[in-house]
Amino acid sequence: MVEITIRTDYIRLDQLLKFAGVAGTGGESKFLIKDGQVKVNDEVVYERGKKIRKGDKVEVSGQETFIVK
Repeated sequence: MVEITIRTDYIRLDQLLKFAGVAGTGGESKFLIKDGQVKVNDEVVYERGKKIRKGDKVEVSGQETFIVK
């Protein structure tokens, strides 16, 4: 599990995926999210603009997990 530190109240899901290095571009983030490969707090999320806040857990493709601090 990797911890990602943000300095704002929230970060959009697509931005987090790019920031964490999971996706190289916004298009890749959009594909992962649209394809149902991303879970936030154990629920599949299909909106790339979802606000991710401190304490949220993001899982990608059942392999990579991030905790936002």
